[in-house]
Amino acid sequence: MGFRNWYEETILPRIVTSACGQENVSELRKQVVPLAQGNVFEIGCGGGLNQPFYDKTKVTGFAGIDPNHALLEGARGRAAANGWEAEVKYGKAENIPFADGSFDTVVCTYTLCSVDDQAQALSEMRRILKPGGRLLFLEHGRAPDPGLQKWQNRIEPVWKRVMGNCHLTREVGGALRRAGFEVEPIGQEYFEGMPKFAGWMEWGSARRAGA
Repeated sequence: MGFRNWYEETILPRIVTSACGQENVSELRKQVVPLAQGNVFEIGCGGGLNQPFYDKTKVTGFAGIDPNHALLEGARGRAAANGWEAEVKYGKAENIPFADGSFDTVVCTYTLCSVDDQAQALSEMRRILKPGGRLLFLEHGRAPDPGLQKWQNRIEPVWKRVMGNCHLTREVGGALRRAGFEVEPIGQEYFEGMPKFAGWMEWGSARRAGA
């Protein structure tokens, strides 16, 4: 195993879990994840950070994918402990291994920043949603302030290498709308406790436009 693979399989998951598991981040998860209902699909489920916040009385089935093999068994175990029929698989957001219209809810938290192809990932999420289904999102991305955008552009090349392809300059709400979603924002703000260049957060719900 080369250094890059070792770093991404061993060290990076710990860094991401620590950053995304902060108490104030969990407070944002509480505004989004409990809205999930029915047959639920979660992108990047391996870290398990959303699991405590699902309303188990509303979830009838659970599936998810993660590109990190080391995290998958933990995700399966947590889903089983919730009493869910679960399909947790290795996979990437650009090619979700489930059929069209399979899910009532898709949950996507701190994932769109690091996928290889954001537009394709969103297209896949839209594809697997049932008509009337909802995509619940909590993401960080491109700041609204032009001055800060310049810093994001400068920092991003190095940031991506250290933080597992995490992009600082990707839009959140705009990207969802371009992908054919009608967005219902819950909140957006610069997040305290994070560097401002990485701290612009947007969270809410989105439905397939016209569905």
